[in-house]
Amino acid sequence: MYTYGDCHVCGGEMQAKRIKQDSWIKNKLVVIEDVPAGVCSQCGEKVVSADVGRRLAGSLKDTARRRNARTIAVPVIRLAKDVA
Repeated sequence: MYTYGDCHVCGGEMQAKRIKQDSWIKNKLVVIEDVPAGVCSQCGEKVVSADVGRRLAGSLKDTARRRNARTIAVPVIRLAKDVA
């Protein structure tokens, strides 16, 4: 198992978990599930190992894999202009 060390943001303990990683590619949201990552128990910062990062990049480039992916609907909400 990979050791993530301490969080580089707050110094908290990183715990090994499986996460969903989202990326925008050509104005489309792509979500990769079951990604091994370190997640900070204090601030929630997420990091992946270099090997996992390379695999993520390869998966995002692999158009055949995306073609066979399931699709979900995602609600999009615009924040009112008077809030900011």
